[in-house]
Amino acid sequence: MLNIAYIIGGLVLLALGAEGLVRGSTALALRLGVSALVIGLTVVAFGTGSPELALSVRAAIDGNSGIALGNVVGSNISNIALVLGAAALVKPMKVRSEIVRREVPLMIGVTLILVAMLSDGRMSRVEGIVLVLGAVAYTILSYVAASGGERQSVESEFDEALTPPKRSVLVDVAFVSAGLVALLVGANLLLKGAVAVAAAMGISQVVVGLTVIAIGTSLPELATSITSAIRGEADVAFGNVIGSNVLNILAVLGVAAVIRPFDVQGLRLLDLGMLVGTAVLLLPLLWRGWVLNRWEGAFLVLGYGAYIVSLVH
Repeated sequence: MLNIAYIIGGLVLLALGAEGLVRGSTALALRLGVSALVIGLTVVAFGTGSPELALSVRAAIDGNSGIALGNVVGSNISNIALVLGAAALVKPMKVRSEIVRREVPLMIGVTLILVAMLSDGRMSRVEGIVLVLGAVAYTILSYVAASGGERQSVESEFDEALTPPKRSVLVDVAFVSAGLVALLVGANLLLKGAVAVAAAMGISQVVVGLTVIAIGTSLPELATSITSAIRGEADVAFGNVIGSNVLNILAVLGVAAVIRPFDVQGLRLLDLGMLVGTAVLLLPLLWRGWVLNRWEGAFLVLGYGAYIVSLVH
């Protein structure tokens, strides 16, 4: 029971930490004059992906690479199948942003690169450095693209979603500080509980990362995307998920590999197939008018449910 409490407490702290970090950093960026669109594609994506980063870094330091790998792979699968699927069930979403549309093929490309790196059974430090450099390049390119002429079509939508707060700047700094502390403590608790549960149940750390941890660390994306869908801000929802998936691979797994290279153990071909399949599946679903309908959302959620069943049986 204590280990379950660690897991639940860790997930709660990670969710609260991500929320505080996003609120504080977004407000500070708006005060500095950064455009809402740039913030949506970078700051919010980094912030909602912070639970994955905090947990994977802690796992890498402790030598629990299976959890770090399972966390990233599982989170990317759940972000598309569960998060976007659930958001589409709440309200069908139409993507209008050319920037977001262009990032779908980019996400697929990054996913294929990861699969190629994992094919030899090991993630090296050099590969980790390549991924981290890719994260830097992605962030810069996102800023450049969002600062160009394309931004006009969706800038108003991001402006509505991200408005400057009227509170003191000290409150924003406090949000960021408290968020970082909550992320660190939450990552430690979740990792402690997850490792113990995996050992007690005789299952691999990768499976724990693919299921409980992946779903738990995807909660910020789920909350953000459903809220955006209800508000009719489909581009924000898609931009958040796609940006998070790209950064999960480039930044989260890249940093973990730089800290400690690891062997790929416990990951099935089905897991990699789901990782690639969910990313590729977005293209035919979206190219038909770039709309994600309720039945398509239901298909994604049901498919994710079947995948989880395959993991636990």
